[in-house]
Amino acid sequence: MDQEFFIRKMEKYADEKGIPIMEKEGMNFLTEFIKLNKVKNILEVGTAIGYSAINMALVDDDITVTSIERDKDRYIQAVKNIKNLGLDSRITLILADALDFNTSEEYDLIFIDAAKSQYIKFFNKFATNLKTKGYIVTDNINFHGLTNSDKTKMSRNLRQLITKLERYIDFLKNNDEFKTRFFEIGDGVAISRRRKKKDE
Repeated sequence: MDQEFFIRKMEKYADEKGIPIMEKEGMNFLTEFIKLNKVKNILEVGTAIGYSAINMALVDDDITVTSIERDKDRYIQAVKNIKNLGLDSRITLILADALDFNTSEEYDLIFIDAAKSQYIKFFNKFATNLKTKGYIVTDNINFHGLTNSDKTKMSRNLRQLITKLERYIDFLKNNDEFKTRFFEIGDGVAISRRRKKKDE
């Protein structure tokens, strides 16, 4: 099947069903980053319909992705999409709540794109699975430009979510173990890497 055509089809499906997938600009940035840094094995927290897992796996034939999704319907759709592109030998899907999933595997890159309110917990949990020189990439840091904006007109739920995202940004900025760079790309991307022993 034509990969480009199928990916466009997935984008249309996600748009019609209101399923959040990574913005195209952010996705292009991430795949380029994976290519430049010769990333080979990836853990993704939040599969949705498999859009980002597929895009990441297509960067290079040597790349393997393990992706966790807790929503059964999205997981089933992701399984179909991955099989349609013949990527099921390189993308492993796990139906589980990421906070209940444990592995001893170490990864070059951990991609967090799931429940925003749990970002700090995801980061702390899976940082132990990151290779020494690996990267943790987080999407939706800007959340449609709402982080660090006036919250008075937001609904209570949205206000709570934005507050938690802002806490996560502070957590990254003040992290003694990791150094983070923030990129105004797509919906905002953060890339974290362990600080060197003698930090610059």
